[in-house]
Amino acid sequence: MARRRNPRDIEADDVVQAGWRIGPQMVRTPCLRSPALSALTGATVYLKLENMQTTGSFKERGALNRLLSLSAAECRHGVIAVSAGNHARAVAYHAKRLHIHATIVMPSTTPFAKVSNTEALGATVILFGTTLSQAARHARQLATEHNWSLIHPYDDPLVIAGQGTVALEMLSDLADLDYLLVPTGGGGLLAGMAIASKTLSPRTRVVGVQVATYPALHRWFHGHRKERRSLLAPETLAEGIAVKDPSPLTHRYIRRHVDDILLVSEDNIEDAVNLLLERQKVVAEGAGAASLAALRAHPTRFAGKRVGCVISGGNIDPRVLAETITRGLARTGRLSRLHLAVRDLPGSLAKITAIIAKMGANIVDVRHQRVFPIPRTRTELELDVATRDRRHAQRVVTALRRSGYSVQLQS
Repeated sequence: MARRRNPRDIEADDVVQAGWRIGPQMVRTPCLRSPALSALTGATVYLKLENMQTTGSFKERGALNRLLSLSAAECRHGVIAVSAGNHARAVAYHAKRLHIHATIVMPSTTPFAKVSNTEALGATVILFGTTLSQAARHARQLATEHNWSLIHPYDDPLVIAGQGTVALEMLSDLADLDYLLVPTGGGGLLAGMAIASKTLSPRTRVVGVQVATYPALHRWFHGHRKERRSLLAPETLAEGIAVKDPSPLTHRYIRRHVDDILLVSEDNIEDAVNLLLERQKVVAEGAGAASLAALRAHPTRFAGKRVGCVISGGNIDPRVLAETITRGLARTGRLSRLHLAVRDLPGSLAKITAIIAKMGANIVDVRHQRVFPIPRTRTELELDVATRDRRHAQRVVTALRRSGYSVQLQS
């Protein structure tokens, strides 16, 4: 007698079937070679642009695969999901397309824009609790009370199989990849891609990437002691992979098929977001840029290799993006802040600006104050100056000092 298969088992055939199921209703996103990033990193870099999905992230794949599995009765009852980001958008969008009512539970701290965007896609939004864990408990309770189908963002075999179709497309487009670099939080995308990859291209090494402020999968994978839980959730630009509780289901397949999990810092994430925008003209959210961040943070490991980087999403708040760009300019020395204390005399500022102009720099902003305790005959200046790089900024400082000014450079 054949052994009955566990419904939570996932095989490469499940990913292939998910590809056939969702393919006609999904964007097949491009996988492009990046000469600019290849030259910068020493690897041959290919970018899988999942930020080009209709709702801006890979989450559509798993959500749609799960929704298409529902019976007619389940469709009539409706679905529920918990998310403050991309999973919410994915479920809302495809549920509306399929004429299924969707309810999304979000923490009450969710930014208004995310709530409005989800409602605009046709879902009913319920705000509950202050954390995703509290919202998730409420969602499970509502699912039981109303007989709604719960669409989990990663603890679901059909969702994981749907996410794995990213690897199907990449390995179909590109032969002989040495590495797949995959952003990971809950582990659904990483597990699904690893299941597909290890069957279709066994020599390709699959590596997950986590942000250091949320290292749950990394610590588990490398056998480290479980972290003491903090009551406060650390802030991160990579909020899409800021998951403290991956599921045992994703653990099972990550242990079996994933080669390694790497950590990247917040600075690595910011650097990658800026590089994608500046060198590739690609807008990525923090989590979406994590694969490139790993490539930059561990250059010797990937030097000379053919590396596929999943750009998993592009839903970054414009204000956050603007701040990230500004910090990137400061980090590379293209925007510097100069502090000067000068005599409070007519023409003092004009002399300083003339020196800066002669050095080929541009003043972006000027602030001065006379109120706080400094000598009454002097004023304190703060200048934001655009320069070519750090060496250029230092030459501007040197020129000011040679003219007798006391200057402090903050960059």
